[in-house]
Amino acid sequence: MLEHLAIRDIVLIDRLELGFEPGLSALTGETGAGKSIILDALSLALGARGDRGLVRTGAGQGSVTAVFSLNDPAHPARARLAEQGLEVTDELVLRRVLGADGRSRAFVNDQPVGTTLLRELGEALVEIHGQMEQQGLLATTTHRALLDAFGGHAELTDALRAAHDAREAAQATAATLRADLERAARELDYLRHRERELADLAADPGEEEELARRRARLQQKGRLGETLAEALTAVGGAVERLAAAQRRIGRAGTLDSALLDPVAAAVERAAVEAAEAEAAIEAAARTLDDDGGSLEAVEERLFALRAAARKHRVACDELPTLLEQTRAELAAIDTASDRLRAAESAVAAAEAAYGAAAARLSAARAAAALRLADAVMGELPPLRLEKARFRVMLEPLPPEEAGPHGAERVQFEIATNPGQPFGALARLASGGELSRLMLALKVVLAGIDGPPTLIFDEVDAGIGGATADAVGERLARLGEGRQVLVVTHAPQVAARARHHLRVVKTDGERTTRIAVDRLDSAGRREEIARMLAGAAITPAAREAARSLIRAAR
Repeated sequence: MLEHLAIRDIVLIDRLELGFEPGLSALTGETGAGKSIILDALSLALGARGDRGLVRTGAGQGSVTAVFSLNDPAHPARARLAEQGLEVTDELVLRRVLGADGRSRAFVNDQPVGTTLLRELGEALVEIHGQMEQQGLLATTTHRALLDAFGGHAELTDALRAAHDAREAAQATAATLRADLERAARELDYLRHRERELADLAADPGEEEELARRRARLQQKGRLGETLAEALTAVGGAVERLAAAQRRIGRAGTLDSALLDPVAAAVERAAVEAAEAEAAIEAAARTLDDDGGSLEAVEERLFALRAAARKHRVACDELPTLLEQTRAELAAIDTASDRLRAAESAVAAAEAAYGAAAARLSAARAAAALRLADAVMGELPPLRLEKARFRVMLEPLPPEEAGPHGAERVQFEIATNPGQPFGALARLASGGELSRLMLALKVVLAGIDGPPTLIFDEVDAGIGGATADAVGERLARLGEGRQVLVVTHAPQVAARARHHLRVVKTDGERTTRIAVDRLDSAGRREEIARMLAGAAITPAAREAARSLIRAAR
């Protein structure tokens, strides 16, 4: 709710402080007194475009401060403040400073912010209805939500949104599987060829290293054989000579055993070592002779491994792993069709569930549309719109456009005269008609639509008598649940207000000033009498004012 408005150096206002109360407040005054200036100043604080022409002549800057109470814990402004990391309290202060050069600054709770945030907060706090300046209800994007709120469709819309999300998830899963299967199908021939090639190759881990060692030995086999043969001849001769030495020492052992026993032991050890060396050389020679395959065969195998590794861009030792991966991919392709069929069945089930939820919501909307139209039509005759026809149009959407909000487009339409076709509210209604139509809609949607503060700027333009009284009665009814401020020239409307503010313009020798008086009971009677009689207030006008106020009460 708007609690306080402070205006500094805006047009004809140098300093103005206004307090506001709950319920219906009337803002009256003679034509040109400055009522629109006050609304322009408030709009500036709510994020409207700043025009340097608003700054009072001779002032360097103008400023407007609007203070709101946020007693409702669920107020959308609270969530927006939290999103921006701003302090959230029960009081919200919006301030706009506009320089004479046209530059402006915006503040929320004394923290500098952008005008976009100020405007978003303003839209959640105040809704202004003026001649051809209605907000919210003229935007067809709001009509669906308003109809659902009027019809009490919360459970149906939640169920539809959940069904839509489930359908989207099922479709995404199926699309991913389908793309994977299509991609795999394009690679199927290649994968099969790779599997056959790697299976035929049958590479083993570490095989490349072993083949490289064998290749090196085979390349040097001739020289190694000659070396081993020469070594065997030399060692064999040594074995024979050591054996002869052992025999001689053995025959002479009886001559001096103390002298020859160590010699015999040493020769024996040498003979054993020589015999072991001879056996080792013979074993190496046999290994060389038994080394499987020719050099050509070993090199052919080694080159085949390395060629396959280069082709598939892996190391030779990774070829067995690649074979297993290839077989796994082929197996996945074999089962992908089954998974895709299951996913497509899930999509069909999700689409059926969405269709059922959308149908239930569509039926509920159709019934609510008739009730809403009847309710609005009931409000039109007293507002001198007895010839107008109002309807809620439900236009089915193409299946591909049906989404989380349903399967139809919702639009409020009006035909203001007999024989005239229905059309959009803003296109077919005149300024006065539109203001009264907005009032009728607001009354029907009371407690459902919009911010807690409503401002009506001359909603009574061009009407009087019983019609103006009907407008006042509906504004008062709105004021029972919200804060409503009406700028009016109709005494019937002003008489319905709980609070009355009078705007007065005073012309001095050099300056013009605007002031606002909060009227007591006597002041209200006098102002309503002025509105009835004009410049010369007569006793009859005062008595008529008293009668209007008594009737309103």
